[in-house]
Amino acid sequence: MTRAELIKKLETERKSRVISYITGDRLPFATKIAGDIVPLLGNLLDGIGKVKKISLLLYTSGGDMLAPIRIVKLIRNHCDEFEVLVPYKAHSAGTLICLGADTIVMSKLGELTPVDPTTGHPFNPQNPANPQQKLEVSVEDLNSYLLFAKEKAEVKSEQMIDAYKLLVEKLHPLSIGNAYRAYRMARLLTERLLWLHMDKEKDGEKIKKIVKEITGDITIHAYPIDRDEAADLGLRIEKAADELDKSMCQIYENYAEEMKLGQPFHPNELLAGKEMVEINKVGAYLETADTSYQFTITGKAQKIIKNNQPTIDLNFESQSWVKK
Repeated sequence: MTRAELIKKLETERKSRVISYITGDRLPFATKIAGDIVPLLGNLLDGIGKVKKISLLLYTSGGDMLAPIRIVKLIRNHCDEFEVLVPYKAHSAGTLICLGADTIVMSKLGELTPVDPTTGHPFNPQNPANPQQKLEVSVEDLNSYLLFAKEKAEVKSEQMIDAYKLLVEKLHPLSIGNAYRAYRMARLLTERLLWLHMDKEKDGEKIKKIVKEITGDITIHAYPIDRDEAADLGLRIEKAADELDKSMCQIYENYAEEMKLGQPFHPNELLAGKEMVEINKVGAYLETADTSYQFTITGKAQKIIKNNQPTIDLNFESQSWVKK
């Protein structure tokens, strides 16, 4: 079956209109969730019209933390019921999209992650001679450092100021503040997305628990939250039955084969023995059974000699969404 046929089959099974949003994770063609899809998504939704139910089939390793609330609100304005289908990864910003859905439908392989944004330090303090090399700063790393000082090193409360001083000596104070601002933003977004379909008063304690776990208590950013654990957190999870699981995974595998998701990249595969080739790769998809937007990366790959050694130069000339 073609991908369009697989999507139509899934629409019949879910009694909904299906939109797939797939971001690539294969360097150097990897992509992330970003706000640039909002007008494209709006075009797709205008073509669909107001419907009872929309299912978003999602695969992503994350991206811009502000894009999810724009995506979710736009979709919810076009349907009475919104669900996200997770055949495999819906990480970080992808998890935020899931939090804004009435139902999260997860396959056996489906996984969410905590929402722990990282920000960049102006330079890497371990290598200040290279200003281009940034150091990622995570609020959970900062928090863990202070907890280590208190719980393991047994630094007394009155001595914690010295731990703070040491931290500021290594990291720019504004970077620490920026990391904490990102943490507050993650908590706010998580809460606001849950408010879209949960009652602030009636579900208040459940919302607090989800926010606490997703943005703080689970301190490993890539920690996989499977469907059982997601349900235990209080999220409305539907475990995909065998036939639905198969349908979701067939669509994912179709994309995975084409985009080589999760596979390591070797530049030599582009050249295939040639001195120079044109690059034309798709890094992301946003599509329905009828319409396809493809984030297309074009350029050239050529063999060159650098420092008397043969190497491969990749030159990307354009990266843009193209309607097919």
